[in-house]
Amino acid sequence: MSLESLKGNWLQAPKGAEKVWIGIALAWCLVLFLMMPYWHLFGQQNTSGETYRVSPEAFEARVNEFVEANRVGDHNGVPLVEPPPGGDAFLLGRMWQWYPVLKLRAGETYRLHLSATDIQHGFSLQPLNMNFRAIPGYDYVLTITPKEPGEYTIVCNEFCGVGHHMMVGKLIVE
Repeated sequence: MSLESLKGNWLQAPKGAEKVWIGIALAWCLVLFLMMPYWHLFGQQNTSGETYRVSPEAFEARVNEFVEANRVGDHNGVPLVEPPPGGDAFLLGRMWQWYPVLKLRAGETYRLHLSATDIQHGFSLQPLNMNFRAIPGYDYVLTITPKEPGEYTIVCNEFCGVGHHMMVGKLIVE
């Protein structure tokens, strides 16, 4: 079998139902284009925009100080930490662990500092489908207010090596 050039007048203008579907597609594109500023301003899905440069070593030291000051127990061998309501909470991504396990109160607002020490990790809070990147050298500050009690799973959604499938953390809301 060989490839052959098309013969005759094969390119023709759309007719009938094709025109309708093209019109629907263009109208939907226009609706989505106009909704983007609305989602940006009123969608309550954007981060606070606070980002700071920090060395991975300095961020890890802040996390360790935070754990020592606010530790309330252990959760499967990982420190369970309860920050004061309205305070700062620190979460560190490193191969292949989210550290520590955070215990938060429903209805309270926290400033969650997120970073990584080794390579880029993906912070995905399930089942809320909240996704951010944790990149070494940057402290991302997310303002969060957990509304519903429960255990939320944190997974890494950026491939980070051979142990990527085990990189699961917890956020407990009471």
